[in-house]
Amino acid sequence: MNVSTSTATSTSASTSASESAPAAAPAISRGAVTLGLLAAWAVHDLEEVATMAHWTRTRIPALRERHPRVPDRIWRRLEAVDGREFATAVAVMGLVVAAASADGYRTGGRSAFYQASLNGFGLHGLVHVAQAAATRGYTPGVVTSPLLVVPFTLWARGRLRRAGVLRPARARDVISGLALAGAATAASHAVARRIHRAGRGR
Repeated sequence: MNVSTSTATSTSASTSASESAPAAAPAISRGAVTLGLLAAWAVHDLEEVATMAHWTRTRIPALRERHPRVPDRIWRRLEAVDGREFATAVAVMGLVVAAASADGYRTGGRSAFYQASLNGFGLHGLVHVAQAAATRGYTPGVVTSPLLVVPFTLWARGRLRRAGVLRPARARDVISGLALAGAATAASHAVARRIHRAGRGR
């Protein structure tokens, strides 16, 4: 009698404890969420590489006339970027994104570097959309931005949030995400220029 009472009490206590315990956070699809950043970036930048030279050649003259207040050095800088240099800059940027994706995979999405890169990627997509709106026409990268860049970023952040590993989003995180994307882009173009100048000097 005492044994069965004790067993029933233990079973009841165990059931109550399991009912009151919080459910475990769902695991993220580590490869899709982290390495998916590199895959999404590659598709997005393939659009940029494929369209940048033609866009620069055909659209810059019209934009220069439409926006006379924009400093002329900006237009000259855009016109000076050739296809090979741009492709090299994209390849350098790919190394940064690959490192962020690998760090995200290694840490199960917890990496601050990965999450900042993911945020920067999504914000970068919004910048493309804003550029297209400002120029009232196509800009390189604007097709994949609303179709892939922004949706992937929101999906990945949602998976990280449900897994309990997403860092809280604050205003300074938005600024740092944009700063990281801008700095990485500037650095990749600087490296590409040095590579091609060194090649021409031989």
